[in-house]
Amino acid sequence: PGDFSSAAYALAAVAGRPGQRVAIQNIGLNPRRTAFLDVLKRMGAGVRIEPNDREEGTEPIGRVVVEGASLRGTEVGGAEIPKLIDELPLIAALAAVAEGKTVIRDARELRVKESDRISTTVTNLQALGVEVIEMEDGMEIVGPAALDQSATVRSFADHRIAMSMAVLALYAKRPIVISNIACVNTSYPEFWNDLRRLGAHVE
Repeated sequence: PGDFSSAAYALAAVAGRPGQRVAIQNIGLNPRRTAFLDVLKRMGAGVRIEPNDREEGTEPIGRVVVEGASLRGTEVGGAEIPKLIDELPLIAALAAVAEGKTVIRDARELRVKESDRISTTVTNLQALGVEVIEMEDGMEIVGPAALDQSATVRSFADHRIAMSMAVLALYAKRPIVISNIACVNTSYPEFWNDLRRLGAHVE
């Protein structure tokens, strides 16, 4: 089945755009992996899950449709953290364009991923002018940020940081440069082509 964490980037690319819609086929729908969809719902996006009547291996698969909306801040923590640990930098990116405060807590594990994803996410958001506070186990983000200045952010050789910043760049009013993107090939070699299919301008 399609990797849910990879599919999440296309869902996030549309989630904050009222009137826009994306549908992704054959996504793995293991409930231990898909709490990101619950967060999108809390933030105001429209989410529809259409399970298939079959499985691949032991994984349920299906179709997910997300309709964009004006997002609002939310709180993420506790028992849902293990179910969306890979998507937390992406949630932080969406929080930057959402109205109000988003709090991510209980996520100390992020500090021992391919990068310290708390520190690297905060560093990049600050470079883009986002109001963000780093905490030991997460961060607080207040949006919506203007995102009206060109800027360069770093991947820190972490594929999820690079892809999360690319999604946030889609909401920016000026071009965003992401350095050291070879790491994206670790998990999603077709990522940039898929962004183009969604209408992004990628050089």
